[in-house]
Amino acid sequence: MSGAGASGAHRPDPPLDTIDRPVEAAIEVERSRFLAVLTPIDDLDDAADVVDAQRRAHPDASHHCAAMVTGLYGDRHRSSDDGEPAGTAGAPMLAVLVGAELTDVVAVVVRWFGGTKLGAGGLVRAYTDATRAGVAAARRVGRIEVVRFALHVPHRDLGRVEHLLHREVASGALGLHLDPPSHDAAGARFVLSVPGARAAALASFVASLDASLVLDAHGTGLRRVRSR
Repeated sequence: MSGAGASGAHRPDPPLDTIDRPVEAAIEVERSRFLAVLTPIDDLDDAADVVDAQRRAHPDASHHCAAMVTGLYGDRHRSSDDGEPAGTAGAPMLAVLVGAELTDVVAVVVRWFGGTKLGAGGLVRAYTDATRAGVAAARRVGRIEVVRFALHVPHRDLGRVEHLLHREVASGALGLHLDPPSHDAAGARFVLSVPGARAAALASFVASLDASLVLDAHGTGLRRVRSR
């Protein structure tokens, strides 16, 4: 399986879209059947499991070709021709994913040979068209990078603070997302996330609720923000 990497330098652009769930699309070319399966993944290691699953699901197929892209900006990618002539399957499939500006996705195109050789050009077109059909069937999901904070609220302030947090979520002013709280003997712990540029504004907002409340850094992550 061929692979490539790119610089991990931060970019100001929004992260690329991914897809929200696995999808399938099938085409037929000269009696050969091509089944494209697109699956969202977290990293390249997950892709191998997806390819293996398709091999187990379709052991009678002649080829299980693959292309995969991961990273916020599609920085990492691999492809495999799985026995097809070099460059006729994995590379065209990868080009479709890159051209569609998708990441954190693996495409597997399963082929059942129909008895007619397609030639190099025919194979490139077939694997390209199958992957395009998979992309067209998928629902795209946009994401933004967010910073996450933990906030512990004592019982005496819990009702008031939780109400105000939910009101701020509803307003959309900070782009605040609130995970369901976890409770303990002293109160409740919330995990809040906002776009990175709004972190200082979140700190000011929490201080306005109660100067004794403390935000603890809780890492970074991605948040789904739209689908189309």
